Amino acid sequence: MTTLERVPDLDSAPATDDRVALITGGGSGLGRATAEVLAAAGLRVVVADVRREAADETVAGLDGSDALAVTLDVRDAASAATAVRAAVDRFGTLDVLVNNAGTDVTKAFDEMSADEWGRVIDVNLRGPMTMTQAALPVLRDSGRGHVVNIVSTAAKRAWTEASAYHASKWGLLGFSHSLHAEARRYGLRVTAVVCGGMRTPFILDRFPDTPLENLMDPHAAARAIRFVLDQPDGVVIPELMVLPLNETSWP
Repeated sequence: MTTLERVPDLDSAPATDDRVALITGGGSGLGRATAEVLAAAGLRVVVADVRREAADETVAGLDGSDALAVTLDVRDAASAATAVRAAVDRFGTLDVLVNNAGTDVTKAFDEMSADEWGRVIDVNLRGPMTMTQAALPVLRDSGRGHVVNIVSTAAKRAWTEASAYHASKWGLLGFSHSLHAEARRYGLRVTAVVCGGMRTPFILDRFPDTPLENLMDPHAAARAIRFVLDQPDGVVIPELMVLPLNETSWP
């Protein structure tokens, strides 16, 4: 009989986690929920947002956790480099990058200007590229680096008045899988978390009549992010989908 090597207990994650995570778009919605979930697990959190006051509000609500608020425009390489440098200056390293910042323009394609299209692509697709390039050297050096890209069911199917958003999220999913294939050669893990609709300002400010039962609490998606970060050494989840049970944009 062949004796199999004991498989590590996948439920034996440490009670606390001292990794450093930078979360883009951390001033509200899923970004804020992710900061709360990761900080509660012991991670040291860098909350980055284009609205500094929103980032400060998130940090203030983390109940004394070791956290830092920074101003960040994900479209700008200098801003990205400054945010990464602030994380390293404060905590000595950076282990996790959560590319969460996103935007949309709800218009028919023939009514959308080139500038509006470009803004959505710049934030949702160029932003994760810019942030990942800025963080990559530090993530590689950490020995436990992980990039989490927040995608959407908009990368799986399509609806009207969202052409730029779909283009950006389909592109982000492709980028995430390509980066996974490249980055694993030096031990960096990459995950695309495909999220369904959430009870956040991103949806409710634009579509206030959306039935709340068709949306999930953003903390549910944040716990999914925590789950992919909890995987043991040598294991990666390249893609994970988390949906509200009554998600209407997914079969």
